[in-house]
Amino acid sequence: MERTAVELKKVELRNGESIAYRERDGSVKNVLLIHGNMTSSKHWDVLIDQMDPEYKVYGMDLRGFGGSSYRKPIMSIKDFSDDVKLFVDEIGLKNFALVGWSTGGAVGMQFAADYPGYCEKLVLLASASTRGYPFFGTSPEGLPDLDNRLMTYEDVKADTGKTIAVQTAYDEQNRGFLKAMWNMLIYTERQPEAAHYEEYVDDMLTQRNLAEVYHSLNSFNISGVDNGLGMGTDQVKDIQIPVLVLRGDRDLVVTSKMADEIVEDFAGRARFAELKNCGHSPLVDDLDQLLRQIDGFLAE
Repeated sequence: MERTAVELKKVELRNGESIAYRERDGSVKNVLLIHGNMTSSKHWDVLIDQMDPEYKVYGMDLRGFGGSSYRKPIMSIKDFSDDVKLFVDEIGLKNFALVGWSTGGAVGMQFAADYPGYCEKLVLLASASTRGYPFFGTSPEGLPDLDNRLMTYEDVKADTGKTIAVQTAYDEQNRGFLKAMWNMLIYTERQPEAAHYEEYVDDMLTQRNLAEVYHSLNSFNISGVDNGLGMGTDQVKDIQIPVLVLRGDRDLVVTSKMADEIVEDFAGRARFAELKNCGHSPLVDDLDQLLRQIDGFLAE
């Protein structure tokens, strides 16, 4: 397939933030890509290159990632989704499918719930649950303490096992730590080509909102149940568009339970498909399989 040129652009939002984004020309269908934690739109590059030319593709850098600004801290997934609304309004984007990866899935769900009429289909790729992504404290042995669900932003920010460890790697530009972490949790069987991997590490090091993202995921809950921190908003019922839930069978970041929660909370309005022999980054593990699932869903 001949590659279509990708432009790097930036737009100023009415809230004072500037959003960097990638735009790839296409034909009649619009697709908006929302990345996850420790990434930006850069991490979508292989998918953007290979998506069918009928799609015009946009990949935005969320506030505090990539080339976007971070003038006011985010404290909730809704802060991100409100930025998405300002972004699509600013560039005049409507009638699009939204693909959200990991944290981006939570952002996509919040956006679709709050702003009906924009997003026509929703793909949740290795997504945080409708009930959030729990953040547990660290045991004396340095392992996640599943009996200690952290409650506040201050507690999350002070956690030594995850927040401080990763933030220190960012502050010290410790590329070896970041690659070891991703090889253990995400690139467990396949890794990007060496030079490409270095570009991804460069991208990770642009993040300026680590503790705030962890806290936002921990407190996110659009379900109608108590997630351990409190009752959800039950906004999941407001998402009435077709939803595809994708999870790799080897995903060590998002559990099968989280995918099951999404399907349960959508009460028959979401379809699940398992990505075979894929971890948390199907873009690297099996891009062809991922594209078949997305293309098939968007073509329906």
